[in-house]
Formats: sequence, C-alpha cells, structure tokens
Amino acid sequence: MTTDNTTGAEQVPTPVYPGAPAPVAAPAPAAPVPVAGQIGTMRSTGLCIVLAIVTLGIYQIVWYFKVHSEMKRHTGAGLGGGIALLLTLFVGSVMPYITSAEVGNLYTGKGQKAPVGGATGLWFFPGIFILVGPLVWFIKTNGALNDYWRSQGATS
Repeated sequence: MTTDNTTGAEQVPTPVYPGAPAPVAAPAPAAPVPVAGQIGTMRSTGLCIVLAIVTLGIYQIVWYFKVHSEMKRHTGAGLGGGIALLLTLFVGSVMPYITSAEVGNLYTGKGQKAPVGGATGLWFFPGIFILVGPLVWFIKTNGALNDYWRSQGATS
C-alpha cells in the first residue's frame, strides 16, 4: 500500500480482472465560457456621419478609437483603441476591413451569423470610386455594431 502525501490516506489499488475493459479517464473539464465585459455605446449612424463631415474626418478617427476600445473591453480580443488609432493615422485604408471583421467576430463569438465581415470593407475601398461606397460601409458596420450592443442590453 502507498500513502498519499497530501492527505495521508492510503491508496487502494484498483483490482484488474481478466477481460475487463480498461478504466475510463475522467472527462476533461469544459473550456471556460468567455465572460462578456462591458457593453459598448450605441452611436447614431446619421449623427456620426454629420460629425465626420463637420470635423473634416477627425470624428472618424475618434470613432475608430472608441469602437475598438469598447470591443476589446467587451471580449478581451481585438486591436483595442490605441493600436486602432495608430493604424488609422498611419495606414488608415486597412481600418474599414479590420473594423468590419472585428464587429463580425462579436457575432460569431456568440454563435450567431455575422452580418458584416472583412469583405464589407470593400464598400470603402474600392467602393470610394462610386462615391457612396464609404457611406454604405459605415451604415452597414455601425448598424451591425449598434444591433450587437442592443442585443447585449445597451440602450440608445
């Protein structure tokens, strides 16, 4: 007999019988379910467009920072506001693709079909050549983000 050093109890060996099935190991513990963090802010799509025009695009930079900060706080994944701000300032053309992809990831993380994804960024570029492309991108992406926050309990 051996003694368990942590409890001091004797360990009794399990008898093995000929033809008996092999002992079954205990099932592995389930993976932890990610806990949702803070719920983000719903933003009026029309007001955001007006603010972007009035501020000559500065509000769009603020919008990227805020939405990426909120998504990172909510899921613990993604760029976060600081990295989004740097990317916006230095390689801003990638942000519509990344932002739409991260909004889509919010949905897929909850087991839902994503209404937007990285390909939605194509509305921004090359969509800019049809002039309304960036507006279509923003309406789709901000609308999907607002719908997600609403499904999580946010109010306007």
